[in-house]
Amino acid sequence: MYGTIWALLPPIIAIALALITKEVYSSLFLGILVGGLLVANFSPVGALDTIINDGLISGVADAWNVGIFLFLILLGIIVALMNSAGGSAAFGRWAESHVKTRVGAMLATILLGVLIFVDDYFNCLTVGSVMRPVTDGHRISRAKLAFIIDATAAPICMIAPISSWAAAVSGIVDEGVMSGTELFVRAIPWNYYSLLTIVFLLGLTLMKFDYGPMRLHEMNAQLNGDLFTTGESSNTADEVASNPRSRVIDLLLPVVVLIVCCVLGMLYVGGFFSGVPFAEAFADTDASVGLPWGSMIALLFTFVYFFCRRLLGFKQAMGCIIKGFVAMVPALLILTFAVTLKNITGLLGAADYVWAPSASCCRSSPRSSPRTARC
Repeated sequence: MYGTIWALLPPIIAIALALITKEVYSSLFLGILVGGLLVANFSPVGALDTIINDGLISGVADAWNVGIFLFLILLGIIVALMNSAGGSAAFGRWAESHVKTRVGAMLATILLGVLIFVDDYFNCLTVGSVMRPVTDGHRISRAKLAFIIDATAAPICMIAPISSWAAAVSGIVDEGVMSGTELFVRAIPWNYYSLLTIVFLLGLTLMKFDYGPMRLHEMNAQLNGDLFTTGESSNTADEVASNPRSRVIDLLLPVVVLIVCCVLGMLYVGGFFSGVPFAEAFADTDASVGLPWGSMIALLFTFVYFFCRRLLGFKQAMGCIIKGFVAMVPALLILTFAVTLKNITGLLGAADYVWAPSASCCRSSPRSSPRTARC
């Protein structure tokens, strides 16, 4: 089945099941399982060996993937530190006193999501915990809040050159005419999903328009004060600590330092500080090294800053390491399964099938064009 249309079956199964079931883990795993069976010619033992050795272990052991895993873990720890120190709660208090309308609350949520573009999961964790009290005060349903966060986080990260998305995408591009980072930047104007989703979100917010199930959630929140509609009223607001000494700067400064350090880390890895021009250094950088560099420096700064501000004790700060890792487990698990599915699909020769030259091309004279010469 190598290099045939069957090589596309595992990712098609994973995507279709994810759309139907709205459950990512099982969908990816079933796609991996089907791919392993195809690689091993439906031998159960061979499929298990392929999935474990050539899929999971090979994916997790890859240096690029390890760098992205480390980046996500460091982000989770920074989020846990900001929440425990009260920075997130302080920003929420500031927003509550300055945001006076429902539209303003939704726009503030969108703006904060745009500012935190380094990683979509980091975005969701921070924006959700910060803006929840603000949107609750203006009777914005939790369903609408979740939609705003989701429609901002991934699209913004997908068009940000300095993000975990950019690192992951550029990492799977074979170095040829241009680097993966340069290709990612050039593809931004063609990323219609991200650009149109942002326009769609702003349009719905400014026009005060909702439809379908979202309209039911919003009407119930405004008329009855019920933010959940479905009865799922579990509240996770206690995850964000409130500290009377905390200020808005305790949230903004770590985020700004994180972004600046990630930019400098990517430039350093690209050789900018060794004389390489800025554009060339940024295009040729290794994001799996530069992003962990920047996030590690930002994490150390955040530790020292909160200690100097006396917002956190040593034991409390150490506890944030575990909290941050746990918060990022879903993202790490999805990324692990996605990398495993990529490896299994590669073993089936999906790239050879997609890029295989046509029969007419191969029958043509090799002198006719570069494409036929490659045939």
